[in-house]
Amino acid sequence: MMEQIQYFEDYEIGASRITSGRTITETDFVVHAGHTGDFFPHHMDAEFMKTTPFGQRIAHGTLVFSVGVGLTATIVNPVAFSYGYDRLRFIKPVFIGDTIRTRTTIAAKEDDPKRPGSGRVIERCEVINQRGEVVLAADHIYIVERKPVQS
Repeated sequence: MMEQIQYFEDYEIGASRITSGRTITETDFVVHAGHTGDFFPHHMDAEFMKTTPFGQRIAHGTLVFSVGVGLTATIVNPVAFSYGYDRLRFIKPVFIGDTIRTRTTIAAKEDDPKRPGSGRVIERCEVINQRGEVVLAADHIYIVERKPVQS
């Protein structure tokens, strides 16, 4: 992991990056179910899922979200912090054996009404499977310090 200072003014709308990939395993399903308590048959019962249009178990949306976000955590910006996520959508199912990666794009910048010394940067996160299909989308909101005023 690397540290890189990037002030509010340094972010450029449209700047994009894509992460490395991560294959989702059955162990991921089991561990995530244990962590969250979500043992719904959609994630845990292979025989039940054979009777559905999906034909197989689907990953927890929260599993795909947490792995997808984790893939983006490669650069630490000491003048920014996460304010949360908006517009989270589970667009397509993820199955055991699928490989996901995350594309992030700076979508917007705005003033922060509570913090005049900072602004909000909205980063669109799209989790993509091995076929290039977007399976999850969310907007990540950062609070980022403005450049110090030179005297």
